[in-house]
Amino acid sequence: DAPRLDTGRIAEQRAAYGRLVQDAAEAAPVAVVDPPPDDQPLGRPLAQLMGIYILAQNSRGLVLVDMHAAHERITFERLRAAHAGGAIVGQPLLVPLTLPVSAAELATVEQHAALWPTLGFDLAVLGPDTLAVREVPALLAGGDAAALVRDVLAELREHGHSSRVQAHIDALLTGMACHGSVRAGRQLSLAEMDALLRDMERTERSGQCGHGRPTWVELSLAELDRLFLRGR
Repeated sequence: DAPRLDTGRIAEQRAAYGRLVQDAAEAAPVAVVDPPPDDQPLGRPLAQLMGIYILAQNSRGLVLVDMHAAHERITFERLRAAHAGGAIVGQPLLVPLTLPVSAAELATVEQHAALWPTLGFDLAVLGPDTLAVREVPALLAGGDAAALVRDVLAELREHGHSSRVQAHIDALLTGMACHGSVRAGRQLSLAEMDALLRDMERTERSGQCGHGRPTWVELSLAELDRLFLRGR
């Protein structure tokens, strides 16, 4: 004979499960994020993915932002605007940095002596193989000053004379912007993510970083529906 079902036991389990579902719903109500207004095309931030991407919701669907590439473009445009206005504002270091340099690097510093202040640097030669870094661009003050100076030196040595440097100033500023941009792995608060998205919306050419990589992509709700075979 087939085993008899314990209907009483089943009823008890169903009742217990119903109470669990009700308790969970009351304890942790689901938060609903309303679509942002159309004047925020990059949307409202929802979360950060792997310390690299910002996930945001706009009126059309999902926006994914490469936070380093996006911040690099913002920093570059600010540096370029400041340089075009005459000079990039520098910020003195609390303790001047002593930097060992080669004879070739020292010669490059002296060759472009008039350029350094316009880029926001205050450098002084301390000896045949030593350089003092007393001031760096204010926009990049939180970065690695030694690495920044060495990279600018490398760019200057590559381009040679001052006339060529001026022709390649955007490449020089792009390299500087990369140093001052938020790095992958840094955890941002929702407020910081929102500020970055709003800065992107106010920045020209914010769809690409200075190296030509895209800074964000959008997946519409229709595209997401197709991924999950909804509506079929």
